[in-house]
Amino acid sequence: MKNLGILLSILTLLTSYNSNAQKELKRYRVKSGIVEYTTTISGKLMGSTVTGSGTQSLYFKNFGAVELKEEQSEQTTTTKLFGKSNTETEQTHTINKLDNGKSYSVDFDQEQIYASRDMAMDMITAFQPDADAEAAGKAMLESMGGEKTGNGKVLGYDCEIWNLAGVKQWFYKGVMLKAESKIMGITTTTEAQSAKFNIPVSDNHFQLPDFPVQKLEGFDDEPIDREEWEDMDKELEKVSQMSYEEWKKAALKNDEEMQQMSEEELRGTYNMIQQMVKLRKK
Repeated sequence: MKNLGILLSILTLLTSYNSNAQKELKRYRVKSGIVEYTTTISGKLMGSTVTGSGTQSLYFKNFGAVELKEEQSEQTTTTKLFGKSNTETEQTHTINKLDNGKSYSVDFDQEQIYASRDMAMDMITAFQPDADAEAAGKAMLESMGGEKTGNGKVLGYDCEIWNLAGVKQWFYKGVMLKAESKIMGITTTTEAQSAKFNIPVSDNHFQLPDFPVQKLEGFDDEPIDREEWEDMDKELEKVSQMSYEEWKKAALKNDEEMQQMSEEELRGTYNMIQQMVKLRKK
């Protein structure tokens, strides 16, 4: 078993594949879109006052198979100690792009682009290009303790409201339009100020800076083929028949990362696997 992150990516993929139905690959239930967000940060943490603001732009087409997110933010932390005040300001600028299974992350400080493969997208595209990835996302939220708590509107769009680990999110057809969190005294709110869907999105919006590209391990690998997928499917079926103790013994045997997980985290992972296998069979 490889690291947990890869395992979860595979499980997300498995819930997207249905051998009895042909659907179009969709991360979102809208073909394209441009969304502009603002973010505010405020609160107190260990005697320090934290404030901040930022903007984020989301561009996507082909139902999210091609997507670019750009975020710029500034956060100020003011600490008063022994009558003296110290203020530190941190600025961040990030771009992340997904392009049909290839992922690009821009490091503006180092003027470097890191290229890797998105395993879940790769495998969906290779084995079942008509899978529905939005259902997988909901299954993942539920398996991690997420709960749909109602419905609401953002910019006039009807949204599903989900809660997970102290974060409240509004989704319109799979696209996040608003998020609120209060963690350790810090309140962060990100909300769409404008959103347009099913519109032409220029290729210019998906261009990356002219920085050197560093390909991470596996970037040039061929996507998994059908035979490998079927082998994986058989292995997952075996896992679905295991009790928690049987799975735990096998999972901990050769995986150092999972050996560091708490009992609660292990049981949560096991429950998530079982839920996703059930969804996979539907």
